[in-house]
Amino acid sequence: MKIQKILNILTLITGAIAVTATSLWIGKQAYSWLPPQAAAESQLIDDLISFLVTLGAFIFLGVTSTLMYSVIFHRAVKDDYTDGPPIEGNVTLEVVWTAIPILLVFWIAGYSYQVYEQMGIQGPMEHVHFHLPMAMQSASAASKDSAADALTEPVEKIDVLAKQWAWVFHYPQKDITSTELHLPRDRRVRLALQSADVLHGFYIPAFRLKQDVIPNHTIDFEFTPTRTGEYRLTDSQYSGTYFATMQANVVVESSEDYHQWLAQAATQKPSAANNQAASEYAQASNQSVKTGWATVAPAVAPLVNAP
Repeated sequence: MKIQKILNILTLITGAIAVTATSLWIGKQAYSWLPPQAAAESQLIDDLISFLVTLGAFIFLGVTSTLMYSVIFHRAVKDDYTDGPPIEGNVTLEVVWTAIPILLVFWIAGYSYQVYEQMGIQGPMEHVHFHLPMAMQSASAASKDSAADALTEPVEKIDVLAKQWAWVFHYPQKDITSTELHLPRDRRVRLALQSADVLHGFYIPAFRLKQDVIPNHTIDFEFTPTRTGEYRLTDSQYSGTYFATMQANVVVESSEDYHQWLAQAATQKPSAANNQAASEYAQASNQSVKTGWATVAPAVAPLVNAP
């Protein structure tokens, strides 16, 4: 009997180690499931997702392995249809399986809140400007120092206007307007988000950033791009019929290329930007078959220096 008890304890310890090691490994794999990290803030979100995947894997593997162990080693013998022992009530067990989920929820909530505080994400019910977010680690070891230094430098200010259905970006430094968002690498960026009509959502998956854009309010939103390349901005909120066309390119480039683009765009005369929503609306209006559904007409295409 004592040997059996020792074997059960060894089995439990071995199983716990195996489940923990496997969960940690699965949590590390979560980083490869996401787009490349293109902003300093993306490291915070990726760490949070990895933590949640690790925790979820541990719970799943722990419950599954316990069930499999019970089925394999404690199943009834063949043709045994008798009832099991009438076990009722166990206060200790009740307290344990109630307290553990509560502690896990508080742990997850506290960690998540800490991340959003560091990123300076503003909720939909807040109508005040952000304070300057805390310093964040960059997406890679090579860019840690440059991203940290960027927080102390003057930020690059860009005005962002969301409307049905287009993104319009204004650069006060050169007084130019564009439908493509250009950003300098390793430099703090402050966007002044505004909505011309309804609720919109500023969302760049590669940056792990999403911010609701509220009508009649200007929301300051800061982040630090750290990886050159071209990314995609989408509207994360349903803003009407053609909201799926409300997308824009986000170009992260070196500081030299960024200022060169600003100088080149400043030499261009403003012209009407291409608007996919307006084109689709015109095609639908010319169709002989009418759906009968009322559709909001897209806003007039903006005049931009760099369409």
